[in-house]
Amino acid sequence: MTFPRLLPLFSAALLSVLAPVAGGAERVLRVLAWPGYADADLVEQFEQRHDVRVEVTLVGSDDVLRRRLTRNKGADFDLIAANTAEIEHYVAEQLLQPLQPTQIANTTRQLWRFRDYPKIPGITRDGKVYAIPYTYSEMGLIYDRRQFATPPNSITSLWDPRLQGRVLAFNGSSHNFALASQARGRDPFRIAAEDFPQIGEQLIALRRNVLTFYSLPEEAASLFREHQVALLFANYGRQQLKQLRDAGADVGYVIPREGALAWLDCWAISRGARDLQLAEAWIDFTLEAPMSQALVERQGLSNTLEEPAGADVPGRLVWLRPVEDAERRARLWERILSGERPPLAEAP
Repeated sequence: MTFPRLLPLFSAALLSVLAPVAGGAERVLRVLAWPGYADADLVEQFEQRHDVRVEVTLVGSDDVLRRRLTRNKGADFDLIAANTAEIEHYVAEQLLQPLQPTQIANTTRQLWRFRDYPKIPGITRDGKVYAIPYTYSEMGLIYDRRQFATPPNSITSLWDPRLQGRVLAFNGSSHNFALASQARGRDPFRIAAEDFPQIGEQLIALRRNVLTFYSLPEEAASLFREHQVALLFANYGRQQLKQLRDAGADVGYVIPREGALAWLDCWAISRGARDLQLAEAWIDFTLEAPMSQALVERQGLSNTLEEPAGADVPGRLVWLRPVEDAERRARLWERILSGERPPLAEAP
């Protein structure tokens, strides 16, 4: 075959390779986060500033977040928002990549306790930083003032038979096992093997006492108003308190005497991130004053740039830690949620 005959074939092949470049391939940032962390108008600002498209996937529980991130070993997302206990798990599973806080200029705006990375459990390993703190809250109890002569003061109120059908709890395996263990006066993160049967029965009793288990804060707010709910376990903390008060609900908020589970959510970069600089730019963007202030004004959450105002609810906070066996908790929770009766026999 002569060269003139090869030239058209070579030119066509070259054009097919260069076409995406010539056309300016669209940059896409894939974010896996919680409700309120990436509002549409703020996402649009980021897209316009960087000439990119942001795909936001929202999750309603740590179980869902874990399934989505691990499905393709982190390849489906560039950035995630997760609590420090989950971050520690993902680092151990090599699903995250270390980042350089010095490449994220607005970290210098954060309060020192959120920049002292070695002192924040779960986000460093072997001297490397894997996550940047973003927001935090405790998980207290929200109650309808009209239905309580005195505020509830214990986690055990969720099991109170006088409130049957007027309690809302969260659909999350790890948190519910932690609550049940707390209610028994035990470590919420380290349940002994021999205690699982009793904890299982306790959660079946909770299932029988609640109206339902919710996933998203908007869902809980709607159910609370429509069904005259008396008591709500606030997995999203003050974010839910603000939603209900904004809707006109006469509600109070308490930290139970056993202490409230509390989370510190961080941004982290997936091992499968396609554009590291764009992921860093997103984290930097969320630490700007307008974005962080939106957490306070829109969601009722605390940001990492300033001390929270009006944090006057007394009580002890129990920061989330990795649990003894998250998979076992998840398996048992699915069975409890499906309606199984005690005892929950497990295969040896």
